[in-house]
Amino acid sequence: MITCGIDVGSLTAEAVIFRDQDLWAYSLIPTGRSSAQTATEALGEVLKKINVRAEEIDFTVATGYGRVVVPFADRHMSEISCHARGAHHFFPGVRTVLDMGGQDCKVIRCDGNGKVTHFLMNDKCAAGTGRSLEVMANLLQVRLEDIGPLSLAWTGEPLKISNTCVVFAKTEVLSLRRRGVPLNQILAGLCDGIAEQVKGLIRRLGLEEEWVISGGVSKNIGVVKRLEEKLGVKAQICFEPQIVGAVGAALFAAASWKKKI
Repeated sequence: MITCGIDVGSLTAEAVIFRDQDLWAYSLIPTGRSSAQTATEALGEVLKKINVRAEEIDFTVATGYGRVVVPFADRHMSEISCHARGAHHFFPGVRTVLDMGGQDCKVIRCDGNGKVTHFLMNDKCAAGTGRSLEVMANLLQVRLEDIGPLSLAWTGEPLKISNTCVVFAKTEVLSLRRRGVPLNQILAGLCDGIAEQVKGLIRRLGLEEEWVISGGVSKNIGVVKRLEEKLGVKAQICFEPQIVGAVGAALFAAASWKKKI
């Protein structure tokens, strides 16, 4: 049995291939203007790695904000369900999942089978998401992957920078730079602000151990470390946290295929 999970997000798209219940291969590419085209390209990339033809895939489930336009999907499912199922695959003891994606942030509670029991979502503004970090990286002319390490180089108290609106935060950051405030201090303030905002979302739902972080922002060590300190609990993060949703989709595809046959 070969199944596929496709996660088309606002910044990246991921495709994973499962052979029976084992992860076989995955791809991760930037999301282009067309979600349908991006999904096709992501699938092409992963199939090249294992020398498999698209016709050999038994079932495909698409997730993410672009899921409904994936042309080759047999079914589409919400990213909330897929991230919970994918996190459970990597960490069977998970009860709380924090998905820090490109355009929103979700806190998900799940049971021992990876089934969603409750969730909260912050999608009113890009603040606290991958998009906000991308905006700040461009504004400050630093690489996105350097924001976390550079922020940890500041050991003093972090600045208080708006964590509820990217527009306000940009204005504050530009003002700080003009005043000569060190870059590390500004980045520390940005990462701390995101962690503080996410902590509030988690506290509203309630944190149950063990907890997992998925999504691109989980690669930012500055945000993750500060969030762990605020919550007093270390998070679990898999080897590639951006494929968690696609992994969940592939597992749902396997379940759907078994029902079909």
